[in-house]
Amino acid sequence: MRFELLPLIEAIEATSPRPLLATSVRDILQERVKPGRNEETIDLINRHFDLVMVHGDPAFATIDKTFPLAGAIRAEVTYTGLVAAPRSPATSERFDVLVSVGGGAAGKSLVSSTIAAARNANNAWKWCLITGPNLPKEEFDATARDATPGLSIFRFREDFASLLTGARLSVSQAGYNTVCDVLRAGCRSLLVPFAAGGETEQTVRALMLEELGLATVLMEKDLTPEGLAKAIEQAFVGPTPPAHRLDLEGARQSAKILRERYRTWSLKVGSSFGKVYDQTDDGF
Repeated sequence: MRFELLPLIEAIEATSPRPLLATSVRDILQERVKPGRNEETIDLINRHFDLVMVHGDPAFATIDKTFPLAGAIRAEVTYTGLVAAPRSPATSERFDVLVSVGGGAAGKSLVSSTIAAARNANNAWKWCLITGPNLPKEEFDATARDATPGLSIFRFREDFASLLTGARLSVSQAGYNTVCDVLRAGCRSLLVPFAAGGETEQTVRALMLEELGLATVLMEKDLTPEGLAKAIEQAFVGPTPPAHRLDLEGARQSAKILRERYRTWSLKVGSSFGKVYDQTDDGF
């Protein structure tokens, strides 16, 4: 929740009738170190919001795990499931090791370690490195010049989710969207959670997935070319990830929840405020 939105929220509330106010958060939140920040969040929610949608599966993570004052929320809290993209079609392009670095602004160590690990690999693995569009051009060009014949390097691939379906192993950080793509594809996964600057969200997510047997984890502090190569080899010989039952239909469910809550709210305030449109679940 961004506190600079408060004037806008108050302006919306001043309309008549008062609208239904909803907000949404991911299932795993960044740890707050500033004193009083969690209390400010609770006060803001309880004064202004009717609904908090948590984009996660409670069978995986509940909001109280990373937000200690969750029990003080008076607004309705509901879980939507993880917001994953629809299943992508399979691709004929296959890689043994598919390394993705999200946006690319915070994954330079993973990029450089992948280049070195691929160069030193004594095997015939086919590697793919997606650096992310935010890696500066000069650094991308230097990375491309260092590539070995078995390593394909791209800034971005629109078909990343499809590539996951054909990859023997995905290597990535542990951001929400990438993890959702990996879970949808069901492939082996090695996670290197971003942890610089006191970041905690990705580490918590990665370790929880490892506990479920859905990923292996290499901590950022242990990320070296040698450490990465060893972790990849161990991931290959480890057990196949079990079929999971995590709810990945958060987009569809979010739309359904909002339609249902709006319908209930509109009955309370009357029909003058707006119209409820009946849509199928595919109509969100």
